[in-house]
Amino acid sequence: MKTPLRKISPLTKLINNSLIDLPTPSNISAWWNFGSLLGLCLMLQIITGIFLAMHFTAHVELAFNSVIHICRDVNYGWLLRTLHANGASFFFICIYFHVGRGMYYSSYNLFLTWSIGVLILFLTMATAFLGYVLPDKMSFWGATVITNLLSAIPYLGNSIVQWLWGGFAVDNATLTRFFTLHFLLPFIIAAMVMIHLMFLHQTGSNNPLGVNSNIDKVPFHPYFSYKDIFGFIMMTMALTLLVLINPHLLGDPDNFTPANPLVTPVHIQLNDTLFAYAILRSIPNKLGGVIALVLSIAILWIMPLINKKNMLSTQFYPVNKLLFWTFIVTVILLTWIGARPVEDPYILTGQILTLTYFTYYIINPIMHLSWDYLIFKH
Repeated sequence: MKTPLRKISPLTKLINNSLIDLPTPSNISAWWNFGSLLGLCLMLQIITGIFLAMHFTAHVELAFNSVIHICRDVNYGWLLRTLHANGASFFFICIYFHVGRGMYYSSYNLFLTWSIGVLILFLTMATAFLGYVLPDKMSFWGATVITNLLSAIPYLGNSIVQWLWGGFAVDNATLTRFFTLHFLLPFIIAAMVMIHLMFLHQTGSNNPLGVNSNIDKVPFHPYFSYKDIFGFIMMTMALTLLVLINPHLLGDPDNFTPANPLVTPVHIQLNDTLFAYAILRSIPNKLGGVIALVLSIAILWIMPLINKKNMLSTQFYPVNKLLFWTFIVTVILLTWIGARPVEDPYILTGQILTLTYFTYYIINPIMHLSWDYLIFKH
């Protein structure tokens, strides 16, 4: 029998083994779509970002005007800018769904895939922050406030902040290096995604039942390639509607004001990572806040170590199901708190929610063990 064309050259063989003949569990649901949607988001961000970089000027006097120039004078510049800004928000929405699905269905048991995934989340947050600090008023203060957090590090803090700034305040040197890093990091993320997929294809995907699915696998194409294409169409439609009808819905009105070092805004708003920012604000001690901020994401790394249970999917643990959805509500409320000014009752609410957020990671494994004991030991 003749060998199909897709299996002849090493390159087509690689594509074939990843996207066509890849054995995939037959029962994976729409929650598994977010991985491919993230790939689409990353490509969109890189492409729009490259075109925006051709017209953006990383200079304190010119940055804001260059963004106005992009929106007003460059052909379809307004479309590039709004696609890039809203694409970043969609990226994070998909990431949070992707991580949430991994937590619910215990995908963290694929240890290497999960670990690289958490690293990608950190890199994406860093890239989003570096992009947020480029063009306008909120950017200037975002850069000042967030970089200043590093001054909480004992002994070395102030030196690190000045080294990062390239001077004694956020200025030209800061803007140039942040723009450079913002441009480079997505390519590092793309490389990490390749490693992420390599590890995933070594073990195969998890599935909603959490059982070994080797006896019931189907080729990725056409079953899941069409499912992914449907997801692409739905997300592209949502993004197109947002960009063409209300492109600044997810932004902040202060973003239309040039940066002014003499006027401090009421509060900064890091749109895509607001829940982590809310956790940071909830702790009165500066160093404590920074540690909590990093831990809020880094705690995902220890999930494979603390969650030892007999059944993989949370759907078989009723109490943990309730805990999981409480956790989701907590994250949503923290996101809302992050956008509110630092005043009562938001401060206390944020502190209670932060406590609830971290408590989930303690109670969840205990409830798993208790339920396993009830079911399997009696």
